Amino acid sequence: MLLSLFLSECMNGLVIKNTGNAYTVRLEDGSDIECRVKGSFRLKGIRSTSPVVVGDNVQVDFNPDDTSYITKIFDRKNYIIRRASNLSKLVHILAANIDQALLFVTVKSPETTTVFIDRFLVSAEAYRVPVYIVFNKIDLYDEDDLEYVDALVHLYQTIGYTCLKSSLTDNIGLDELKEIVKDKVSLLAGHSGVGKSLFINVVTGDDYKREVGDISTYHQMGMHTTTYSEMIEIEEGGFIIDTPGIKGFGTVNMTKEEVSHYFPEIFKFSHKCFYNNCMHINEPRCAVTDAVEEHYISESRYRSYLNILGDIEEGKYR
Repeated sequence: MLLSLFLSECMNGLVIKNTGNAYTVRLEDGSDIECRVKGSFRLKGIRSTSPVVVGDNVQVDFNPDDTSYITKIFDRKNYIIRRASNLSKLVHILAANIDQALLFVTVKSPETTTVFIDRFLVSAEAYRVPVYIVFNKIDLYDEDDLEYVDALVHLYQTIGYTCLKSSLTDNIGLDELKEIVKDKVSLLAGHSGVGKSLFINVVTGDDYKREVGDISTYHQMGMHTTTYSEMIEIEEGGFIIDTPGIKGFGTVNMTKEEVSHYFPEIFKFSHKCFYNNCMHINEPRCAVTDAVEEHYISESRYRSYLNILGDIEEGKYR
């Protein structure tokens, strides 16, 4: 094996794990190798926390001293990106070359806000990643919680997103989820504690077990069990990309004028606005604000839209 690598000097592969300072690459011959990064990589001028991410197709160069370096990143078809931290000017790319994303949502234990959901959906729209919204842990909900879930499902399905209700512990919705991820590269996203690790354990079989975290009784938030990004092969074909739980989702690399394009229902009504450059805030004869008042656009979605505009104006992170 080593002799053939040295003779070929380089080989292409797929990044399946990123621990921050090292990468695991699955080579064309099916073997996995640990690599470092050599050279400076930039994506359209974006300064990211890591130049190489899970899902990247790369070139690996091999040295006689048994070290291996990633020297080239091939073009990405898409990726999911967010702001790295409150103070950082860097961005964090969650994964690249994704077929779809599954956003796991819980209305309690822990709570996922509509602002968080909308921020993720906006980023996915911007980078052309289809999203399934998975409302998990329905076995824990009382009647009021279930009514709220149904209202959210109605809202997002009306916009055009596919929504599913699930309880992995009670085997509700599991077969449908398995079918969705079959033969696809699927990114799992959501807060810590929403059920991503349990889902991975179910679909990967006995050969792979991700630690399942508890919920903090004080904050009712999930405690992190995943500390790095990893691409995991599943039993029936395809890959799941597991990423650390996300507390906040800061949208980046958007102008104020672009934001409405990534809210499908707002973009639809914007064509009817009197002014071509309408920002849908307080302009006269705005079809979007009229649609909000008439309940054709939900108030929660409109608030999320204004929220993102405010971040762009003030340079905030959320």
